[in-house]
Parts: sequence; C-alpha cells; structure tokens
Amino acid sequence: MARMHLGVKNRIGFFIERAKGLNLRSVAERARIAAQQHGRWAPAVFLDMIWSAAFRDTAFNDYFELDFAMLNRAERRTFMTSPISNHIAMKYDAVSKRSLFHDKIAFNHTFGAYLGREWLDLRTSTPDDVRDFAQRYEFVIGKAPLGQAGQGVERYVVAEVTDWEAFLTELRDKGQILLEENITQHPDLAAVCPGTVNTTRVNTFFDGTDVHILSWAQKFGRGSVSDQPISGGFYTMLDENGHSFGVGHTGKNTNSFPTHPESGVSIPDFQLPLVEELKTLIGGIGRLVPEMPYVGWDFVIGAEGPLVVEGNWLPGIYEHKPSVTGIRRGTRPRFEKIIGA
Repeated sequence: MARMHLGVKNRIGFFIERAKGLNLRSVAERARIAAQQHGRWAPAVFLDMIWSAAFRDTAFNDYFELDFAMLNRAERRTFMTSPISNHIAMKYDAVSKRSLFHDKIAFNHTFGAYLGREWLDLRTSTPDDVRDFAQRYEFVIGKAPLGQAGQGVERYVVAEVTDWEAFLTELRDKGQILLEENITQHPDLAAVCPGTVNTTRVNTFFDGTDVHILSWAQKFGRGSVSDQPISGGFYTMLDENGHSFGVGHTGKNTNSFPTHPESGVSIPDFQLPLVEELKTLIGGIGRLVPEMPYVGWDFVIGAEGPLVVEGNWLPGIYEHKPSVTGIRRGTRPRFEKIIGA
C-alpha cells in the first residue's frame, strides 16, 4: 500500500499544536469508556492512545470514535484520521485560496454556477431588497459566513416576517449576513427526512487531470435546519455507486440507525439518486480552483438536479464505525492510491 508523502514539517507542527492542549484527564476518561465498550484493560488502552497519537497519526478523538480499541494494527492502517486529512490539506491546498472556502459569501461568488439557488449579501442590502428577495420563497436560510458544522445557520418562515427593517437588523446582529433561498431536495431524500436538507459529503482530490472521489457519505437530519450530529443528525458511508454500506451512525457514539427514527425509511437500503449527474458536477467543480485540489464538498441532490452547498478546505473525516456497522476496513487505501506516490 503506497504511503502518502505529507511532509515532516507539517506532521511535527500538527503534533506540537495538539500537545499544547493535551488534557490527560480527558484522554484517560475516553480510554476508560473505550475499554468498557470493547472488553479491554483501561491502562493498556490509555497507553495505546498516547502511542497512536505520537507515532500513528491518530488523534484521541479518532482512536475513540473509530473504535481502534477493537481493531488490530492492520485494520487500523486502513482508516483515515484527522491528522492525515490535516497533513494532506496543509501540503496541497494553497494558503492564498483557502479563504474562498472558509467564507461562504466568497464561496458563493466563486462557485455561483453550481449553487442552483439564489442568495443575497446583507452587508449592502436594504430592507426592501430583503423583502423582495424573501417573498419569492416560503422559507429562507440565514447564514453566518464563517460558521462551521451547522453553527450560525437558521431557517426563517417568510410569512412570519412583518417588519423587514427589524428582520434585517436581527440577521445582521446574529452575524447572518448571507441570506439564501431554501433548497428543495429530491423526493428520495425528502422521503427520509423532509424537514432537513440532507447533504452528501464528498471528499475529492484533483490531480491536475482528473477529479477523484476519495470517499463519500450521506448525511440525514432529524428535522432541524442542519444535518450535523450536534443537531441530531447521522450518516452512512456510500459505495462507488452511491448506495449505503449499511446502518447509519453519528461517528460519535454507539447509536445505530437501521431506519430513520421519524420516517422509518431503511438506511441500509438507501440509494442516492442522480449519482451520474452528481459525478459530472464533481468533475467540473473540483477543477475550478486547481490550487485547492483537496476539498470536502457538501452537495444536495435537488429537485432539479445536484447542487453544491459548501466546500471545506480542511475536510472532516467520515468513516465506517466498526462497532456499529461491523465493517473493519476504512477508506484510507483509496486516499493513498490517489494521493500517495
């Protein structure tokens, strides 16, 4: 298996930053819980966590969430971890272009052709502008441009707004200076959870010629505006054809979702619609900023086709969770095949 040459400097810098915030009490608590879950001796798990963090590019959260306490060394070697993702991003993604992904307004300007929805910059908008924009829709979405993991995102019912000047002031006070049309998702996604726009996370790498899908996962919400775990959401990994690998999980705990808790729709039977159309979109958007080859995209299969929600220059890790799914092989071999020398 090819190893990714990610640079000693980035690895050392990442380790030093993590070491500064080391909380041994927290690590010990995670080790205790992991040991209980997997029938291991807690002190041994604790020492293994420290060793893995220092020499195996495995953050403490990764060790805990990816169930490394139940995996052997060869199995662990197949899983992506946060430090490895960080190393890839720091090596390949140009510093000068990262703001295009960090700032949602800059992102909308750059990738406007792929958004599939209207939006408004509230920094220069008047109450009349907001009214004229919002009254075309039943719902609108207010976003803080620098928010992450669903934070700073809120859905508003347009019919409930009576004072547009006050509404604009409220949005600005919350830092939600980006207003977007609410996305209408494909019926197959709405059947699982109609109250949330359920996004598809796709990590990609552009090698200068082709845009490669490294891994992808389908996220599902629970009715909130966000499908993130902090809002009750969960996900399932997808195979190369966009079909679910199995039950859903949060990646954070041992909760299992064989069906969606509200709709009752089977998660293992889920098939992402319009897969080929999404792959075509990925092939176009992934080469638009070639200085940023490694990106974690959030897409939605809309009622009229796939569209992009946002891109992350430092992609989070979405992986199989062995204790929930029974799958003991991760996505790292694909990353190494595409990115490794």
